[in-house]
Amino acid sequence: MNIAVIVGSLRRDSFNVKLAHAIAKLAPREFTFKHSQIGDLPLYNQDDDANQAPAVNRLKAKITAAKGLLFVTPEYNRSVPGVLKNAIDHASRPYGQSAFAGKPAGVIGVSVGAIGTAIAQQHLRNTLAYLDVPTLGQPEAFIQVNEGLFEPDGGIGAASRQFLQSWVDRYVAWVKMHAR
Repeated sequence: MNIAVIVGSLRRDSFNVKLAHAIAKLAPREFTFKHSQIGDLPLYNQDDDANQAPAVNRLKAKITAAKGLLFVTPEYNRSVPGVLKNAIDHASRPYGQSAFAGKPAGVIGVSVGAIGTAIAQQHLRNTLAYLDVPTLGQPEAFIQVNEGLFEPDGGIGAASRQFLQSWVDRYVAWVKMHAR
């Protein structure tokens, strides 16, 4: 079961990239998580819809080939990062040719803030609803970075493992239920 992973952070030591890799370790073996590069996408311009850049075509092909989507987003200024919104705009265009339509998704994120990425996730869910992306609603996962969240091997630490395993189990069931 091929999952396209879209992380809304370009930071070298991104907590959200770490979370994406740790989630993959909690999933069953039949799930393969393939990270989608979004940092090299040009800024979205509708004038380019008829001749999308190679980086855009690569992203759309990765999403099209996937059975499900995993969005892992930080929260910037109480919303999703611009790089993530840019990627979504590219992959959903031109109008009527969205690579996202009907693909089941999970939305999660991690932040140093007390509310995790709650508002960014809500903004992202609004966008995904418009794009016909069935998104796992419960359990919500607003993760705050704390000591021990990640093990030295990149896995989830003991204090958060049960909760995140439960989230991953629900996500896996969601994708299986919706995947075509």
